[in-house]
Amino acid sequence: MSAKIIPVADHRYLNAVPMIPASLEPATGLLADTLARPLRDLRISVTDRCNFRCVYCMPKETFGKDYAFLPQTSLLSFEEITRIARLFVAHGVEKIRLTGGEPLLRKHVEKLVAMLSALKTPDGRALDLTLTTNGSLLARKAQALKDAGLNRVTVSLDSLDDATFKRMNDVDFPVSEVLNGIEAAHRAGLGPVKVNMVVKGGMNDQEIVPMARHFKGSPAILRFIEYMDVGASNGWKMDEVIPSAEVVRRINAVMPLEEIEPNYTGETAARWRYRDGGGEIGLISSVTQAFCHDCTRARLSTEGKLYTCLFANSGNDLRALLRGGRSDEEISGAIAHLWRARGDRYSELRTINTNGMTAVVKRVEMSYIGG
Repeated sequence: MSAKIIPVADHRYLNAVPMIPASLEPATGLLADTLARPLRDLRISVTDRCNFRCVYCMPKETFGKDYAFLPQTSLLSFEEITRIARLFVAHGVEKIRLTGGEPLLRKHVEKLVAMLSALKTPDGRALDLTLTTNGSLLARKAQALKDAGLNRVTVSLDSLDDATFKRMNDVDFPVSEVLNGIEAAHRAGLGPVKVNMVVKGGMNDQEIVPMARHFKGSPAILRFIEYMDVGASNGWKMDEVIPSAEVVRRINAVMPLEEIEPNYTGETAARWRYRDGGGEIGLISSVTQAFCHDCTRARLSTEGKLYTCLFANSGNDLRALLRGGRSDEEISGAIAHLWRARGDRYSELRTINTNGMTAVVKRVEMSYIGG
């Protein structure tokens, strides 16, 4: 039997150690990139592991039983994550979202939540601290997460039909347990719970109206996400994308909708509400209606690589600075330098020219840096 080769974590994707500016300046909270976009949202992946093998994210063909996940020593510790987060908050971040993989697989993740919830913005406000999960462990974790200081959760659920859902998660996990997790989150006060449905044509688009009907009138906010070309493992094809406009058309035909204003600048989901007062839905249209122009999000991988775009092909190794003895001022200066140089707008460019763009480079996988 041949030996199993574990890739060196630092070379899993292209990475560079960030440059530290010669002149260091204090954080002002007013960072802007080359397109005048501020830094407001930090998404932190706490693990690259997941107990699902969703066909659009971690398909078994790539992430099989022999796939080598990152060793524990490569992961940022909770103390390292909190240190980096504190520097980002000083630069203007107001919202932190914990992602994965499946973040609830990270042991004692509620301790990290408690550490992050103690951070405050420069003017003394609490952070908006959220977490995205597949819901499989949420029923047993919801209250502990709330007690630790988590504000809200977003739960991925792609179908209410057990056969369809099991085909999509590819580990035979039942819908009922995810629904139990959503209910537990409501009871714990982690609301409003957002429920994300990735719509893939020919696989679960028949579930659009049943999902809308199920969550209509509930405390949850259902959001439909266009199937995206993140990474290289999901075999993305444009003809499998169900445009958000089609989602609205199908729901509006049976449950009339009207569009409403976003909650804040840079919100990824377009908001629609039921005309009869039965709540609202969201549409995340990163393929057909790119929202790069007001994207304020940075992403930190589980091993400390900073990505300035979900569709990036290379990251910036903040862990090397952390473990290389660099000061907070130096790391803060490196973060500021990276954000000021940011000009990412992949989705807008893809919208202009979809033909073949996904095959140009090997982009980072969504399971590595979170959605």
